[in-house]
Amino acid sequence: MPGEESLSTLEGKTVLVSGGSRGIGSEIVRALAVAKAHVAFTYQQGEAAAESLVKELTNAGSKVIALRCDSRDLKAARSTVEQVSKTLGPISGLVNNAGITRDKPFVMMSEEEWKDVIDTDLTGVFNFCRAVVFSMMKKKTGKIVNIGSVSGIIGNRGQVNYSAAKAGVIGLTKALAKETAAYGITVNVVAPGYIDTEMVRRLPEETLKEAIGYIPAGRLGTSREVASLVRYLLTDDANYITGQVFTIAGGLAI
Repeated sequence: MPGEESLSTLEGKTVLVSGGSRGIGSEIVRALAVAKAHVAFTYQQGEAAAESLVKELTNAGSKVIALRCDSRDLKAARSTVEQVSKTLGPISGLVNNAGITRDKPFVMMSEEEWKDVIDTDLTGVFNFCRAVVFSMMKKKTGKIVNIGSVSGIIGNRGQVNYSAAKAGVIGLTKALAKETAAYGITVNVVAPGYIDTEMVRRLPEETLKEAIGYIPAGRLGTSREVASLVRYLLTDDANYITGQVFTIAGGLAI
């Protein structure tokens, strides 16, 4: 309605982003800062990149902090959540973005390569959800966005571990959404396809060209496009959306 106040602001709300120092994660952090949220993000490696991002956004007037955290460790996740809450205020939004890949044909995949990806990309999501959800239930409000992948929907050669982890994230999200909806909490998945990040650009030229050929839109997505969708799902405009999987892949998963 004309004159109706927009609900899309995140001003004054505290949002925690796991794995926010680079790639899609850093763009999500930027988008939330622009929306006037208080943003905390974690990193495990790349301290220089994390410090640079904090400096960039702090100089622009945003309230942003970075914390080193191994998302595979539930105690570390709980400690991080406690520190963020004390520093920036109670966490109203969580974005689980931390993840790794250990791509290899299945018959050559080691047990360690399987466990590393499952522990980071799936158990890490459990750990941070577990660390925040009880306080959200007590407040009867909260938003969780888990970053999945189109690989968890259609599968991908050479990514049995990653595809399994991201499919698990979808199952976790749907079940948690059912458990928490009555408490005013929403839990959703954003599942990107091929996004124009440093990791994707490292693919051999022919491999990248072939991948783009499978995408109906005929191009890579951008980190900003992913970040904009995540930001929307964290706002009050998305209060009636939960348990959903949003693919952002240029039609790749059709």
